Amino acid sequence: MIDTHCHIDFKDFDEDREDVIKRAQEKLDHVIVSGYSNDSNMDVLQLSKDFKGFIYPTFGFHPVSSQNASEEDLKIAHDNIRKHLNDILAIGEVGMDYYYVTDKALRERQQEIFRSFLTLADEYKVPIVMHVRDCEKKAVNIIEDYDNIPYFVFHCYGGSLKTAKRIMNRDDSYMSFSTMLCYSKHHQDLIEKIDLDYVLTETDSPYLAMTKEERNEPVNVVKAIHKIAEIKNMDVSEVDEITTNNARKIFKI
Repeated sequence: MIDTHCHIDFKDFDEDREDVIKRAQEKLDHVIVSGYSNDSNMDVLQLSKDFKGFIYPTFGFHPVSSQNASEEDLKIAHDNIRKHLNDILAIGEVGMDYYYVTDKALRERQQEIFRSFLTLADEYKVPIVMHVRDCEKKAVNIIEDYDNIPYFVFHCYGGSLKTAKRIMNRDDSYMSFSTMLCYSKHHQDLIEKIDLDYVLTETDSPYLAMTKEERNEPVNVVKAIHKIAEIKNMDVSEVDEITTNNARKIFKI
């Protein structure tokens, strides 16, 4: 099993990070920690060095943060990606967030920055992990402009089934499902109808725990796998094998 997206570099884990990683090592094959900002990118890189072969990094810039970033901050983000291409598995998370951001000008700024990261991924032919909340359909339209990106991952997919079918019509695009599967009817309805050949699993730790009071952590991806197996009436081992192989193919681990 692989948690393909989490944030265990966050301060939420400062007091017991090693214990959290140890629990993950007992159950999971790998954990992918996604950079959120320039500082976060450096932190996840260090984690990957401290836990070599188990933790892997991606470098990104969350859209809600990047929309207010200076050109210098964005240049640093791009330069760090180029510098560490051999260390990271993908660019991400990057994208657009129309749930938190309703201002038209800020949405346009998000799209401009998103396209700059897509151009970078296209230039260097690396996968991209996308945060495209409440704008999944728009994202599908946008990525059609980029031919050299090997794989597109719709992190924490929560769009419509219609858009999911468009994604499944592509041979380079995947949807990642989180521990939200354990309690979200919308996500349960989606996974019931989505082919697992297009599915990855994640936790988005420390977010999306079972309750608002809890802190999520990577080992809980096991719960998502079990929920998928229950919904699809499949063996847990089969769900694990398919989703793990998808992740290995995309991220080359």
